[in-house]
Amino acid sequence: MDPDRRKPPGVGCIMKKKEENTSSKTTHDSKTKAQSPDQQKQISTSHLPSCVSVNRADSMEFYVSFKDGQSAALFNFLSKLGLEKFYPNKLTLRSLLEINKNNIYDETAESLEKIPWCFLRKLFQINAECRNCTQVSNNDDEKKENSDLYDFDLDTADDSADNKVNPLDLIVALFLCADSFLQQEMALKMSMCQFSVPLLLPHVNNSQSTLMLWALRDIVKEWRPQDLSESRGFVEDNIVQANIPFFTFVRLKNCSLSKSQVLNHVLSRGQQNHNIFIHRDMKGGSLERKIANGSVEVCWYLPCGRENLDIFPGPVAFANLRGDICESLAQFNFLFQVSTATFVFLDKVEENEHKILTSLQDVKCKLFFVVNCKEDNSREDMMSVKKTLKELELPKSQVKTKNSGVNVAEFSKKLCTAIKTSLPDVSATLNIVNMHKLATELGLSVDEITSEKQKKTAEEIVKGIGVQTIPDYKKKQLPLQGDNWKRLSQLEKEECRLKSGDSGLEEYKCQLQDEKDKIRKEQSKQKLSKGMESFIKTVSTSDKEKRYFFLKWMKLKLNAHSRSELSELRNKLKEQCDKKDTKDIKLIEKLDKDLLESSLGVEHYMREMGLIYEFSIDGSRKHADEISCLPGLAAEMMLDGFPLELLDGDASNIPERWVTDVLMELHKKVGEQSRLLVLTVLGVQSTGKSTLLNTMFGVQFPVSSGRCTRGAYMLFLKVGEDMKHELNCDFIVLIDTEGLKSPDLAELKESYVHDNQMATFVIALSDVTIINIAMENSTEMKDILEIAAHAFLRMKEIGKKPVCHFVHQNVSEVSAHAKTITERKHLLDQLNEVTQIAAEMEKKPSIKAFTDVLDYDMDKNNWNIPGLWHGIPPMAPVSTGYSEAVAELKKKVLVTEDRSNEVSQIPEFLKWIKSLWKAVKYENFIFSFRNTLVAQAYDNLCKEFSQWEWEFRKEILSWQTEAEVEILNSDNESDILTWSRLVELKKSEVSKEIVSEDRKMKEKLTNYYKKKDQNVNMIEKYKTDFLKNIGSLANEIRYSANNKLDCVLELKISSKKAQDIQRRYRGRIEEKVMKLLSDCKGSTLSDEQLTDEFEKMWTEATKNVSGLKERDIAACVLEQLRKNFSNQNVNEELQNIKDLKEFGKNPFKSTRDHLDSFLNKVKSWFTGLGDLQNFADTVIESCTRFVLDKANSNTDYQDSFTRDLLEKIDEYLLQSYKHHNTNAKFEIDLKLHICGIASREFLKMHQKYLSDKDPKIQLKKKKSQYLIDFLDLYKDRDHCQHKADDFVRCCIKPAVEEFINRSLGIDIVDEILTGCHSAEYSSRSFFQYNIQEELLENDDFNSFVKYICNYEIYVKDWILQQIHKQMSNEKTLCKLKKKYLKVIVDKITAALEQATKGPDGVQLPDNSESITESISNMRKYLIKDISISEEDEKTTLFQIQSTCHPFINSLNMSIEDMKEQLQEEFSKSENITETLNKLPIKPQDELFKRVFGCGQQCPFCKVPCEAGGKGHDKHHAAVHRPQGLGRYRYDDTEKLVPTLCTTSVQSETRFRNTDTKKELHPFKDYIKYYPDWLIPPDSSIDASDYWKYVLVQYNDRFAQEYEAKPADVPDAWRKITKEQALKGLKDAYNRK
Repeated sequence: MDPDRRKPPGVGCIMKKKEENTSSKTTHDSKTKAQSPDQQKQISTSHLPSCVSVNRADSMEFYVSFKDGQSAALFNFLSKLGLEKFYPNKLTLRSLLEINKNNIYDETAESLEKIPWCFLRKLFQINAECRNCTQVSNNDDEKKENSDLYDFDLDTADDSADNKVNPLDLIVALFLCADSFLQQEMALKMSMCQFSVPLLLPHVNNSQSTLMLWALRDIVKEWRPQDLSESRGFVEDNIVQANIPFFTFVRLKNCSLSKSQVLNHVLSRGQQNHNIFIHRDMKGGSLERKIANGSVEVCWYLPCGRENLDIFPGPVAFANLRGDICESLAQFNFLFQVSTATFVFLDKVEENEHKILTSLQDVKCKLFFVVNCKEDNSREDMMSVKKTLKELELPKSQVKTKNSGVNVAEFSKKLCTAIKTSLPDVSATLNIVNMHKLATELGLSVDEITSEKQKKTAEEIVKGIGVQTIPDYKKKQLPLQGDNWKRLSQLEKEECRLKSGDSGLEEYKCQLQDEKDKIRKEQSKQKLSKGMESFIKTVSTSDKEKRYFFLKWMKLKLNAHSRSELSELRNKLKEQCDKKDTKDIKLIEKLDKDLLESSLGVEHYMREMGLIYEFSIDGSRKHADEISCLPGLAAEMMLDGFPLELLDGDASNIPERWVTDVLMELHKKVGEQSRLLVLTVLGVQSTGKSTLLNTMFGVQFPVSSGRCTRGAYMLFLKVGEDMKHELNCDFIVLIDTEGLKSPDLAELKESYVHDNQMATFVIALSDVTIINIAMENSTEMKDILEIAAHAFLRMKEIGKKPVCHFVHQNVSEVSAHAKTITERKHLLDQLNEVTQIAAEMEKKPSIKAFTDVLDYDMDKNNWNIPGLWHGIPPMAPVSTGYSEAVAELKKKVLVTEDRSNEVSQIPEFLKWIKSLWKAVKYENFIFSFRNTLVAQAYDNLCKEFSQWEWEFRKEILSWQTEAEVEILNSDNESDILTWSRLVELKKSEVSKEIVSEDRKMKEKLTNYYKKKDQNVNMIEKYKTDFLKNIGSLANEIRYSANNKLDCVLELKISSKKAQDIQRRYRGRIEEKVMKLLSDCKGSTLSDEQLTDEFEKMWTEATKNVSGLKERDIAACVLEQLRKNFSNQNVNEELQNIKDLKEFGKNPFKSTRDHLDSFLNKVKSWFTGLGDLQNFADTVIESCTRFVLDKANSNTDYQDSFTRDLLEKIDEYLLQSYKHHNTNAKFEIDLKLHICGIASREFLKMHQKYLSDKDPKIQLKKKKSQYLIDFLDLYKDRDHCQHKADDFVRCCIKPAVEEFINRSLGIDIVDEILTGCHSAEYSSRSFFQYNIQEELLENDDFNSFVKYICNYEIYVKDWILQQIHKQMSNEKTLCKLKKKYLKVIVDKITAALEQATKGPDGVQLPDNSESITESISNMRKYLIKDISISEEDEKTTLFQIQSTCHPFINSLNMSIEDMKEQLQEEFSKSENITETLNKLPIKPQDELFKRVFGCGQQCPFCKVPCEAGGKGHDKHHAAVHRPQGLGRYRYDDTEKLVPTLCTTSVQSETRFRNTDTKKELHPFKDYIKYYPDWLIPPDSSIDASDYWKYVLVQYNDRFAQEYEAKPADVPDAWRKITKEQALKGLKDAYNRK
């Protein structure tokens, strides 16, 4: 089967369970009889749409209910259209609102089964062409046109009715299949198209029909009777409740005049003839009706108040009975009795018709005959008419004759006159509601009888409205949304904005919090009103149909009350707003408030229900179980198409707990498959934005002039399976908001701010924003554009990229798109202009054009849509052009946009809502890291980036280690120039490696941003920062690697000097040993005698051995210090210093001479120098650690160490210069002090190196070895094993230990980053959280002081402590050492085995010369792994007498022994510090680089920056502190400042310091002086509980430490517990 034919166009999948269809309005429901599987199989369902769940038993039930002959026509017709399974009343409204291919794409009906869905799709688009969907479309028409002109047989054959249906039959069939709510929706949309709607619907058996009172209940019309034309007033009423004259049109069996055509002419006078009633000349209208006879349609003529246009002065209803009266006697009798007048169309009167007509009562004033006199009328026909007229005694005025010479248009004028003349005689008219009783008496059923119980419940709830005013009723029945709720909203905003200029901001915040808590407590104690109790009980029913009947009745009743109450208020408001010079703003404000308070709809009850839940405390209410079920209930209602109030427009607040729980329940109900595509329409009030949404999606957002949308509502539309992949979502979420720039409220204060907030909020929530512009409102348009520009600009800042379309309404010309190119260009100019203004206000000077903010195409993102009405309302139908244009817009918005980006599911959407609402409340719209989704996305990227960074570093460190060994292993006989070339070659190689790793890291970043998850789009703007970080990381690594290679070269050169001396004396000693051996060989000497002779020889041979010359390290350090200063005066001062040895021995003292101005020196008399002294101590301690780290490495001093040290001091000074106001003397004194310390430590380092390399000492170490060799040679002892042991001990073992130490650093870092504590190092924010959590647990004041004042030192100590813990745990360090021992021993063993073979792979000869060759080969194979000292090798192999093979075997045994010995040493050793000191790659340094970041601190509270990398544009931190913890104090009282900088930046307070030149400056504009810092307000009052708790706990001790007075902390802070502090910390860092 063709897949497109399996799904009904315009309709979603209908998975309606049978039990949900318990209440049908027809009398022909019957129980399904038991069917065997074979019987069930016999029912064909092949023609049914695949998306519809078909129960074969249901189909059999349908068949059974139609087994009588009278019902066969209906059965056949429904089967023909594939509708039988929906009968009776099983087609739901929800199924039609589903978003699927068939209601997006405008497909033609390719089969009869698709005709109903094509009709419904167009009807829901309010497209008047829907009634033309009555024929299967194919290409036969085209073939026929190309065929023989006179081939009449072909025409006749093609004109078969098999592929067509009569539109009336189609409408009746759909009403029979639709449930009650779909019937209402269909009737409403047909009415908007100005179609007649069903009044009486025939059943299977024509003897009974249903009065469609319920179906018509939703139709509300506005009109202006001519008696209101002068006052410009109008009437708005529910059409079934309006008392309107009612005229019925019927026909007899023999009537050739179309009454429907005549009626259309009557109703369309002066305007283009509109087919309100379907007639024979319409498409499909001439087909024989199968099921529509007996139906009665009704339409209403409504005047516009203009005499020259109105046909009738007041409203008039017209009913049209289909078929002749004999077939529908019950309907005819009913119509005749309820009608003002009945018009009977006839050609002649037959006997049975005569009886019917003459039996009527009271005909003289109510019955009109319309006689069609044709030329071929027989005399008998005319006589039958006269006979009836005579018997009825009808006056001539009530008989209208149409002669063949008079056309329908002319004749319709006669009928108009007749109708008009009968109007004044109307003494009493029945409205449709009042027809209910008569219909029942006459045996007709009434559709709303099934909802009587719900109607009574609704009436009971609202009955108090008549007794008291709506505001009073609301106070009593809906108390939670009263003044307390509005006050709570104001408090929350005030808490965020802190407009109060008083001091003691934190105290003020606590007062606000107390008042909030008090209100919440009061709200939670409110008792459930009787009305709300009844409301909740009724909507909580499991019977959905009863629930929605009740809600609809509530809506109908409340709307009726609102219409009557609000019309007067609206008129008063309009009068005030229309006054140009004498506007009373206060009165306008009062009227607007009255309008709000007098407005009452179902949404108010739903809001109250939400607030009951919002303020409920578990277990505290009598109805706790009922209340806990409310979110699930609301979620169920949302899935059924009921909107949820997101933003309460009256109080301007969001009940966050309620909205969150409702949406999370919905998320659960859909199996956590809740990808959302959010769409909103923005525009000026009353420009048709809600109508646009309604037309686009077939929904019902309120559009009446009675109660317009206040706040924001969201509606969920399910996406069909066939579109989920294409749209990349499971639901379309529509957000409808109040209109912006309301003309009524434009004069009110804060109107613009309110609009700005609303626009920002909904644009930020939306993936697609449609900005609705009515071309006539050019002034308002510019304001809307400016508001939107602000919102889009803010979205760009957080990486959200909404799609924006501009809809220009009321542009109807065919050539509009071409003609409006100038207007579109003008719009773009305006967009650019308002964008520049917005960018200036948002402090984004780089934004110059709208296209800098959004991807905007002047042609693709602009839509011209014709006016809504085709003609003059209220009789104008919706323009087909409007419907078609909106349908095209819908297709473009949903289908053709790129949907590849990951859309959020409900949990992410909720986080987004909360974050945005906080931003709106803060008024300054700082999103950044207060936004949890952005923070989470940023944190995720930071984790990834940290890992990439370590992989980069690790790769280069590993390469660098190999390069160092290679340089150290280079030929010792080469000159320095050769080594320098090798180092330059290695620098070139490492540069290429770095470029390669840099490129890989950038690719990783690019690929990360291509991901469709983790909200990467929100952090798009940080991509540049991370790219900069990669660049700066590459530069840092390059500098470090080059520096290290230079150090290795210097080490190689200094080692060569020592080795040259050592080699020279070794040669002399070996020569002396051999001479002594020769002298002693001829005599027999004891070991003692031989030893004595050896001692004499050794003393003589080594008496002139010179040591290495010691450098003047202090002088070297001083020279580097002089180079560090560029100022000549400073250099002159340094020239006078000859030695650094005495500097830094005593503690450093800050003095007033260190301050840069007289004023600061004077100020220091009062404030002291404690702050400066603390800074100096911190720098000294940090630099001393740096020096000790260098000094502990097994290498010689190099000048680069001092250069790096001075660079570190410069970084500190650069950060603090402005804060501490220091001068050049401070810098000189501080550097001299630190360099003095460094010179002594570096001297010790140098002396240790000389000791290790000194030739005299090295030769002394080898003395015993030479003695043993001498004795062995003298006595001709086998010393093979002894030589092997010496070689391993002196050459292999040191190299192995060095290899392990070189490898351990990287592996320890990897071990920690993959271990159980890896998360602590995953990102800077996570690291901060863990440190602060541990501080809180340990509760140690000194640790807090160290963390706050010496952050770098604290972090380094903490990391070192963690390394100790983890390496001690389960002897991890021992395991790592053993791992690398095995690695290197295996390499050495393999290399040794290979070394005993020549180039041809043949074993070397077994002689002593092969030993030297084997060892040389082994060294080559291990050139990148270990470095073996040539001197040690030659010493140990001196005069070896063994041959190659035995020696290699002995060597293997010695290596194995060494391995066991080292393993034992590793197992016994527990000194981790000693091991770490030996490592050339310090794991603590690598981890520190990972988590420390840029090291910048907040200018107010000194909290460290947590931004990723070092190259970011903005510094930020998750939690700021009370400024007193950063040593800030009040000038006048010396008390520590308790205010958080995050509080200050949202207040009206000011600050001053040296940066502001002691001038007061607003905290809100801190960015002027600190543009690199981003300090958003706290995300909540609890966010900084951690530091508030710390300050309270140690207030006195901090004051003592800082030499200040304790801070005046708010009382509320003293109530914060340790648990609350920890919770605040978790919330701030988004930790669960």
